[in-house]
Amino acid sequence: MGMAASPDEQRFGMTFDDRFRVPLAALGITPATAYVTVAPQNLVARLGPWVCRTTPSNVTNVQVSGPYHWYRVIGARLSFADRGLTFGTGLERGVCLRFARPVRGLDPLGLLRHPGLTVTVQEPDRFAATVRRFAGLG
Repeated sequence: MGMAASPDEQRFGMTFDDRFRVPLAALGITPATAYVTVAPQNLVARLGPWVCRTTPSNVTNVQVSGPYHWYRVIGARLSFADRGLTFGTGLERGVCLRFARPVRGLDPLGLLRHPGLTVTVQEPDRFAATVRRFAGLG
C-alpha cells in the first residue's frame, strides 16, 4: 500500500459489490488498485488502469448519491449527457464531485475532459466531509 505522501493525506477504498468482483478484476480493478486519496493539495482517484487527478481547490460541489443501476456505475463510465466520469465498484452509495475546471481521467491522451467525477467509496459521508474541508466548501 505504501506510505501517505503527506501526514494530512487520507485514503478511501472503494466499496465492492461481490456480484461484480470477478469482471472488475479482469479489468485490473481490485481493492488494491481502486481508491481515492485526498490531501490539502491533491485529490487522486484510481480505478485499476484509470486515474483522475486534480486539486481539492478545483472542487465546487460535493454530493452523496445513490443507489445506482449497475449499467450506469460499474467500471469506468462516461456520461454522454454531461461528459461526467464514474469510477464505480458498488451500487449503494457514492459521492459526486463537480469541478471548476474539467479534468482528465478516461482517455490516456487527456483529449476528453470531465466536469464531474462520481466515486463509490467506502464511508461516503466521511469522504464527502473530507473533500469539502480540503476544498474550503464549509
